[in-house]
Amino acid sequence: MIADVNAQQTPPSRVLVVIPTYNELQNLPIVTGAVQALPAVNGRSIDILVVDDGSPDGTGELADRLAAEHGELHVLHRITKDGLGRAYLAGFAWAIAHDYDVVVEMDADGSHPPESLPALLDVLARRPDVGLVIGSRWIPGGRLVDWGAARQWLSRGGNRYARTLLQLPVHDCTAGYRAYRTSVLAGIDLDDVHSHGYCFQIEMTLRVRDARVPMVEVPIVFRDRIAGTSKMSKSIVAEAMLRVTYWGLLRALRSARHQFQLRRA
Repeated sequence: MIADVNAQQTPPSRVLVVIPTYNELQNLPIVTGAVQALPAVNGRSIDILVVDDGSPDGTGELADRLAAEHGELHVLHRITKDGLGRAYLAGFAWAIAHDYDVVVEMDADGSHPPESLPALLDVLARRPDVGLVIGSRWIPGGRLVDWGAARQWLSRGGNRYARTLLQLPVHDCTAGYRAYRTSVLAGIDLDDVHSHGYCFQIEMTLRVRDARVPMVEVPIVFRDRIAGTSKMSKSIVAEAMLRVTYWGLLRALRSARHQFQLRRA
C-alpha cells in the first residue's frame, strides 16, 4: 500500500528513534548527528535512544558521552548480546514507558538515510489510521546503493518468499527502517515475539497485519554501511527461512481446519 497524501493531519507527537549498537564506534556519532540535525517535523520533537549490547569497542561509552552533551539523546545499556530483535524490544518498552507517541527503528551503520525520516513521520501525521510506516527499498522510488547482485537477489528472494507464504501486504517486509505508533506496539504481546535476527522485522510486520492495523510504505535509498562489518550471518538467514516456513505452514493448517469445519457445519 502506498501512502495517501490527502488525509487529515493529527496533532504533533513525541518521536523516539531507537538505534541498536554493537561495535559501531565509527558510525554512531555520524548517524546520531544526522538525526539531531533534522528540522522539527510538524512540530514533533525527535529524541534518540541508543541501545548498546555491551560493545567491546567502546560504543557504549561513546554513547554516554554523547548523551551528556545532548539532552535529547539517551542510552540503554544491555549486558547480553542476544540479537537485533531483543534490542529493539527493549527500545520499544523504553519508549512506551516514557510516553513517546512514535518509535522509529534505525540502523547504526548509516544505511538508513536520516533525511528520509520526515517522509515516514509525515504519513503518520496525515493518516491517523496507519500504525506502521516502512521505509521500502522495493517500491517505485526506492533503491539500493553499493550492494552486489548476490545480496540484492537474497533480499528480493527473501522478501518474495515471506510475502507469498504469509500473504503480507507490503513489498519490503524485511526492511529495518520503520516508524510505529507506540499505541500499536502496546497492543501487541511483545513478550511473545521471539525472533532474534532480521526475521524480527518479518514477525513484527505479521503481527501488525494480524492486528488489522493499516501499514504503508514510502521509498528510501538504502546504502551499504559507512564503516565496520555487517552483522548478517548464515544463522540469521537460516532463522528467517525456518521461522517463515513454520508460520506459513501453521497458517495453512489453520485455514484448512477452518474450511473443514465450515463444510461440516
